[in-house]
Amino acid sequence: MSPRYWPRFLLCACALMLALLAGKAALSRNASAAGQTNTEKSLQAFRAVASVLTSPRCLNCHSPADGPLQGDDNHPHAMSVQRGADGKGSSALRCFACHQTENSKSLHGPPGAADWQLPPPKKPMAWKGLSIGELCRTLKDPGKNGNRSLQDLVPHMDTSLVRWAWNPGPGRTVPPLSHDEFVSRLKDWIETGAACPK
Repeated sequence: MSPRYWPRFLLCACALMLALLAGKAALSRNASAAGQTNTEKSLQAFRAVASVLTSPRCLNCHSPADGPLQGDDNHPHAMSVQRGADGKGSSALRCFACHQTENSKSLHGPPGAADWQLPPPKKPMAWKGLSIGELCRTLKDPGKNGNRSLQDLVPHMDTSLVRWAWNPGPGRTVPPLSHDEFVSRLKDWIETGAACPK
């Protein structure tokens, strides 16, 4: 190349380098904005999930207490019912003694679903009393969520015991979202990065 073209060449090379750097910065800003958008979507989805998990139908079983709670006010279960070694009651009073595979037809009669039980004491999956952020981190922790991956949470929410919350029998409130909406929001939370509130 002739020396007389060097200034033009250097000017073009610098202009090209500046354009590349500007493009990279724009891509980085766009990626950061997309990440922020995903985080916001994830947090919004989890707040919807948490509205169900903190409803009485969930809190009555997901409690750190040695026995279940009952009612919309989360009072201790009548007859001092205990969790037991397997989550299915004490040896003297097993859950299935009162809780059958379906709800009693009488107002406030014993609710029922297949395999009625509490989470076992070694993995109590307890979140009553936790903040929304603590609940989120508990749900993500296999040591606290029944040894489940995030993806394993979705089929768990389709078990008959979990589905019971949306058909709890006469005199009991249901969670604030439909079951389909709840599962959809759970999937949204997982797919957008499973972000947790602070």
